[in-house]
Amino acid sequence: MRRLTDPVPGRGGGAEDAFAAFGLPGEPGTEAFWAAAGTPASVPADDGGWVTLFLWRGSPASIVFESWSEPVPLRRWGDTDCWYAEVRMPARLRVTYRFLAGDTPYADPFNPVGAGGDRSIAATPDAPAQPHWPLIGAADVLPVPPARVRWSSGLLRGRRTVRVHPAGGGGPVVLLLDGDDWLYLHPAVTAFDSAVAGGEMPPVTLVFLPAGDREAEFGCGPELWEAVRDELLPLVAETGLPADPHRLVVAGQSLGGLSAVYAALEYPDLVSRVACQSGSFWWTPGAPDLPDPLAGPVGGAIAARLRERPDLSGVRIAFDLGEHETRMLPHCELVEALADQAGATVRVSRSASGHDRAGWRHALLRDVAWALG
Repeated sequence: MRRLTDPVPGRGGGAEDAFAAFGLPGEPGTEAFWAAAGTPASVPADDGGWVTLFLWRGSPASIVFESWSEPVPLRRWGDTDCWYAEVRMPARLRVTYRFLAGDTPYADPFNPVGAGGDRSIAATPDAPAQPHWPLIGAADVLPVPPARVRWSSGLLRGRRTVRVHPAGGGGPVVLLLDGDDWLYLHPAVTAFDSAVAGGEMPPVTLVFLPAGDREAEFGCGPELWEAVRDELLPLVAETGLPADPHRLVVAGQSLGGLSAVYAALEYPDLVSRVACQSGSFWWTPGAPDLPDPLAGPVGGAIAARLRERPDLSGVRIAFDLGEHETRMLPHCELVEALADQAGATVRVSRSASGHDRAGWRHALLRDVAWALG
């Protein structure tokens, strides 16, 4: 499925129209060509999906995609400074990528859609829009909330800075796991402000929880959630910002999604509303150290706990998974079904992505709003 197509020169035609099918006329490598260059650009593939052109100027490089494909080497056009790759992409894909030149990663200089200083986001033409998420270039600095909590945790044995943002004036607490990613790579502050202003969710207070040791903290263990309950939320209350911890929503992705659902199972008085994207429900103790962590029991430790039929009648869980995460699907489907059988109010959706925050962004807003009811 994911391979380079035949080299462009093999299609016939001269250098002047080499990339004309992608809307890029002119001879590759000339100043006029680079002045007009804008990629990635996609055209329909003969057998479905898309062929997407990526361009790079200067030295040899490869494209590294996030959790979707193996790295793709770029080809040089003749003896010019034009390097390119035509990448087969399935329908409905949004993916984070970077160029790797030597050992140095770079954002795509021809793509205005960035995710941090050295990453870009590509989307096929049929990928759904993501309203409220502005285009952020690689050089842009995202807004960081001025309100912060200095958290020195005895339970987690460490210190961290937790930013707090009252979107629309503040309200129910939305705890964003992996909070630094939503602060510095993806503009969650702006997106939530926009969704609240548009009436798509009530005012909320965002709490950006940075990850420490993800595998240790986001596994199915009590320390994180006891620390959130006994240490962090009281500190948030001391900021004086409107923040209702009794209507707490926990939003987590990957291992963070696993941890959020674990908290709803074991601490329902604390966590009764969850937005879970691509939860790592393959997880069992020791599984992250195995050669193939996803090859273990379907649904992992969470499915085993759900088979005990805990009472989840007061819990709302929104599950989302990338359409292209085929190996994650059995794990997630089983947990979704078992949570429903245990009495939780469940919402299930699929995003146009792989295991990638670029594809989870719309579900994050939508599912937090739904979790609040």
